[in-house]
Amino acid sequence: MTNADLKPHAGARRHPKAASASQETSSKQHSSQRTWQYAAAGLSASLVGLGLARFSYTPLIPALIAAKWFSASDVVYLGAANLAGYLAGALAAQSVASRIGAVCTLRAMMLLATLSFFASSSPVSFTWFFAWRFLSGLSGGIIMVLAASVILPHTSAVRRGIVGGVIFAGVGLGVAASGTLVPLLLQQGLQQSWHGLGVLSALLTLASWWNWPAEANSDTPLSQTKPRQTSATARALLIQYGLNAVALVPHMVFIVDFVARGLGQGIAAGSRYWVLYGLGAIVGPLVTGHLGDRAGFGPALRAAFLIEAAAVLLPTVSTTPLSLIVSSFVVGGFTPGIVPLVLGRIHELVPHSAEQQRATWSHATTSFALFQAAAAYGFSWIYAQTGGDYLVLFGLGGGAVVLALAIDLALALATRKA
Repeated sequence: MTNADLKPHAGARRHPKAASASQETSSKQHSSQRTWQYAAAGLSASLVGLGLARFSYTPLIPALIAAKWFSASDVVYLGAANLAGYLAGALAAQSVASRIGAVCTLRAMMLLATLSFFASSSPVSFTWFFAWRFLSGLSGGIIMVLAASVILPHTSAVRRGIVGGVIFAGVGLGVAASGTLVPLLLQQGLQQSWHGLGVLSALLTLASWWNWPAEANSDTPLSQTKPRQTSATARALLIQYGLNAVALVPHMVFIVDFVARGLGQGIAAGSRYWVLYGLGAIVGPLVTGHLGDRAGFGPALRAAFLIEAAAVLLPTVSTTPLSLIVSSFVVGGFTPGIVPLVLGRIHELVPHSAEQQRATWSHATTSFALFQAAAAYGFSWIYAQTGGDYLVLFGLGGGAVVLALAIDLALALATRKA
């Protein structure tokens, strides 16, 4: 027997500390993998329920009118039906989740959004189409309230910012996907376009089905406890967030039709600006979240309102390609990008109380949906009354976010004097 035979086999004896370190590393890797699985599920949900179910309708508007499925005014009202559904979803989210569980609710809403695409593939009647546009909005509102609240409790504190950014970036991915896919699908026909969006939504729903948190507390709904002693600044934030929603409506609903028919450049040109809107929506949450971390969410929100106002009003000053590019990209960025800023600001204004923070966020989402639905219907009426004057709509949208900024500055000045 040689000396080599007498030596213990490599790895046969391991120091307890080494084994513990190895187990800890393995546990961290497993936790990291689960975190990104959850983030992927959240991204898919926001992509289906918001990015596609809401925003894919915008590049379809000119085609719906051209195919004579509905009149121009009817098509605009159908777009507003989605926003009304979003409001209903924001109000119903906690109630539904408390009955069937948050994860089950999220899966059901992705299925409902998918079904809405296939149901919209035939112009059965205005009422039929209106109902399915409403239900697609309902799914988006519920997903907006529940997705982050289901995932973030299972995410380490150091990763919550980036995971939240990934979730909300799904909105931008959906916008960009609709802007690139819809023109291609429309080459096959309007009905085929709806079918294509439905297939994509179904694939995303299936891919994310088992990636949601499986722990029991993942199905715990948001607290329905109302915040007590909410500050005037926190209450004002709800109004500011709602006014911001008004400012987004002209681009969200009208930009493609404005370029395609208002400027006479055609559907393909309008869709290109929609892609830019989507690209802005992808990077927006990441940029604004970083700005909030560096400068504080109060100053960052103020800067956001100022930049957004300029971008919304830009088409009223100039309709050159460069102006429309800047306007589409920047407003697209703030569509989901305002969310991490408002969430961060809520945490600043309502510190040390997760319950009140969740309740305030739920109220903020409802305020956003309420103002947006009202603006969508109001702007649709103004559009019809003015014979299709898009510039009035951009002016009103810009005025809304200027008012939000004025409220913020007035409160800041009052606080300093006090």
